[in-house]
Amino acid sequence: MAGADEVILFTGFPGFIGMRLLPRLMDLAPGARLRCLVQARFLDTAREGLGRLEAEHPSARGRIDLVKGDITAEGLGLADADARDLKATLTAAYHLAAVYDLAVTRELGMKVNVEGTRQVLRFLADGKRLDRLHYVSTCYVSGRATGVFRESDLDVGQSFNNHYDETKFLAEVEVAKSALPTTVYRPSIVVGDSRTGETGKFDGPYFTLTAMEKLPSPGVFIKIGSGRNPANVVPVDFVTEALARLSVSPLSRGRTYHLADPAPLSVFEVGELFARELGKRFAYLPVPKGVAKALFAPRAVQRYFGVPVQTLDYFDHPCRYDTTEATRDLGAMGVACPPFASYVGPLVAFYRTHRDGVRRKAMT
Repeated sequence: MAGADEVILFTGFPGFIGMRLLPRLMDLAPGARLRCLVQARFLDTAREGLGRLEAEHPSARGRIDLVKGDITAEGLGLADADARDLKATLTAAYHLAAVYDLAVTRELGMKVNVEGTRQVLRFLADGKRLDRLHYVSTCYVSGRATGVFRESDLDVGQSFNNHYDETKFLAEVEVAKSALPTTVYRPSIVVGDSRTGETGKFDGPYFTLTAMEKLPSPGVFIKIGSGRNPANVVPVDFVTEALARLSVSPLSRGRTYHLADPAPLSVFEVGELFARELGKRFAYLPVPKGVAKALFAPRAVQRYFGVPVQTLDYFDHPCRYDTTEATRDLGAMGVACPPFASYVGPLVAFYRTHRDGVRRKAMT
């Protein structure tokens, strides 16, 4: 548990997970102060987010400072005084900042996800009191690996479907190569809150909802491949609770956790639940993944259905994520991933109410 002299560097505020993780960390580390690194162009958004956070969580007031900087810059782009202060005082760091976009260009992915992580590691290497770096990666560092991908796996000779997965893999390799004490967290596909459905971005599985809404019912919907491969989806409240609780435990030091559903539904089963919540019925037409990608290659088709072609790889992804470490350690804390069927209702209800008011693209 953090003491009154704990200082935590945090990147990725005011992002989707960051906004929810910060107040939970403040609950679990009541004496800690947080310094959030924010790019200049996002400072106004961050101030608004901080205002909302402090209004909803009075115990956080006065404990969070926004610091102007940039993870892609030398020394994190910090003013000299801020850099000296942080290096002398910080005891932990949470690195969440990244470009979360399957369609990211390799140039941008390398700059933000890989070089940004290198700069964070270089800065933290000079931290005089640093106890640990908490790094948020993704299950999809697995790339095109098949079968079971273990929490201890990283480089298994895999290739990649897109530059997002590739650059997150390369960034995690940098973390693994560093001499810093670390804990790595790999969420699978993160969706909205399991109780309210609230999300900050309609992407991933939400593209299926967008496409289904545009089609008549009864009607026909494509099924990419067999439809039997897993769709590993987790709600954001599980991810933030798991990350927060594990990160304050000394037992998690040096470990990697798959924050994934240990019993995921198939892609077909997830689609059927979405259709049911939308009040629609479909006959499913099996289509090979290569054919589906060719059909969705034209940008006009992607815009109409709201489905980026890069997403289609995840509709036929023959990889299962072992959660042995996460299930054991979280189970001892009374934390477990809820089954998708138990929260699909709130997800779809929130989508239908806010479909035009929530962004669909990454903050870059």
